[in-house]
Amino acid sequence: MKAFLVANPKGGSGKSTLATNLAGYFASRRQGVMLGDIDRQQSARDWLALRPAEAPPIATWEVGPDAVARPPKGTTHAVLDTPAGLRGKMLEKVLKLSSRVIVPVQPSLFDMLATRQFIRDLLAEKAVRKGKADVAVVGMRVDARTRAAGELERFFASLELPVLAYLRDTQVYVQAAAAGLTLFDLPPSRAERDVDQWRAIIDWVEA
Repeated sequence: MKAFLVANPKGGSGKSTLATNLAGYFASRRQGVMLGDIDRQQSARDWLALRPAEAPPIATWEVGPDAVARPPKGTTHAVLDTPAGLRGKMLEKVLKLSSRVIVPVQPSLFDMLATRQFIRDLLAEKAVRKGKADVAVVGMRVDARTRAAGELERFFASLELPVLAYLRDTQVYVQAAAAGLTLFDLPPSRAERDVDQWRAIIDWVEA
C-alpha cells in the first residue's frame, strides 16, 4: 500500500484541500483509496460525509492520536490529513505510516516561516533521513502575478526539495469541496486548467 502524508504545522495552509483532491485522483483511477484525518477539526471526515453515493468511493481511514486501524484488504492507496502544530512523537508516528510527504505552503510570510522550521524537523526525522519517506512541496492559492508568488518561489529554492506545483487561488476547489467532490470528479469544462496544474503532483505520487 502507498501512503501519503499531507502536513504543515500552520493552520489554513491548504492541507485538507490537497489531501481530499489527492484521494479524489486515486478514486478517479478506480484505486482502493482511504482518507485518514488526525486533525481535531475532522475536516476530511466531514467532507467525506458530503460525498455523493455515485462518486468514485473513498473510504475513511480510522487514524487517531493513540491508534491506527489497519486498512482493509484491497486498499492500494491511503492519504493522511494532519493537524496544525504537528511535531514530535505524533510526527514520528505518522511518518512510519507514510512513504511520501507533501507539504503545502501558501505565499505568506507567516506560512513560510512556520514551514522552514517544520521542514528542518521533518528532514531530521529517522524515516526521512534513511530514505523511507520522500518529501516535496506544493504552493497553494498562488497568484503568479503577485510579489508574494515570487517570494514563495525564492523560498522554495532555498529548501532544495522537489517543487511539484503552484496551484492557483480559485473557487473551483471551494465549490467542489462544498459538494463532496474534487477536481477529478468535475467535467473537463470546469476543471481542465486546474487538473493541468496537478500533472507534476500526479507524476510524483505515481512514480
